Amino acid sequence: MDLLRSWMFVPGHRQRMIDKAMGLSVDAIMLDIEDGVAPGEKESARTLIGGALGRESPPNSPARFVRINDIGHARMDADLKAVLRKGLNGLVLPKVDTPEEVLKVEAILKKREPELGMSAGAVRLLVAIESPKGLLNAPTIAACSARVIGLMFGAEDFGRELGLPTSREAEARDMIYARSAMVVAAASAHVQSVDGVWVDLKDNEGLWGFARQSRRLGFSGMSLIHPSQIDPINSVFSPTPEEIDYAQQVVKAYEEAVARGDGSISFGGQLIDRPIVERARRTLEMAKMLGIAGERRGFQQPAKGLNRAARS
Repeated sequence: MDLLRSWMFVPGHRQRMIDKAMGLSVDAIMLDIEDGVAPGEKESARTLIGGALGRESPPNSPARFVRINDIGHARMDADLKAVLRKGLNGLVLPKVDTPEEVLKVEAILKKREPELGMSAGAVRLLVAIESPKGLLNAPTIAACSARVIGLMFGAEDFGRELGLPTSREAEARDMIYARSAMVVAAASAHVQSVDGVWVDLKDNEGLWGFARQSRRLGFSGMSLIHPSQIDPINSVFSPTPEEIDYAQQVVKAYEEAVARGDGSISFGGQLIDRPIVERARRTLEMAKMLGIAGERRGFQQPAKGLNRAARS
């Protein structure tokens, strides 16, 4: 599964929004049947999402995930009956507190995939961590199934459980610990980590600041709620031409040092050894897969998708 930088929530009961989302430059769409859909509209959402998944996926279109209702709820059973089909890339599991909840869904998928003519393991899982209990269990949750490709931080529900104010302040500094802990949990299982949404659509500067902070914390991507947020997020979670150029220089200098029999070098006033070089190589691999060149070779707009192995 590619490493996906931008994950957009799309209300599953809005045909126009579904149609538009299919053609956007976002890496993944999360067709929603959960919190974004009122109880009376859930059946409509299932029907529309099922129809959308049945369409042929054009080249470079977003990965198609569906956010289902709470695990174990009768609504979840109806969701899975409607959306498990060819064309579905994965499910977003909401409000997960324990590995057992993930394994319950895995057991259903293991039974249903062959019945539906789908390849084994075709449906991947992005697990939403939205509570203190879920955060404490996050390392185990991340590692409990090979289907899990990442953890997503549900900031709004998490903030509610902590009793935080309704209005978010600055770069969500009040959730730095929780967000960092989730990144560590995801990294421990070599899966992706997706930060929560930036909810103020009028504050573009705030979005850029929040996204940069997310990347500095170690997140591999962000969730979003509006198409205007796609380009900033894809940009922030892609290597810059300057980063690529520096990585190229680091790798070249280190390889020359190794050829001389040296294990570490001083480069640009910094001690460079193998861990730093491996990070540089991952940067170059990411850039290659995104179609980005270093500043000396020019810069082109990034393509969508990135191999998970480049960041694991």
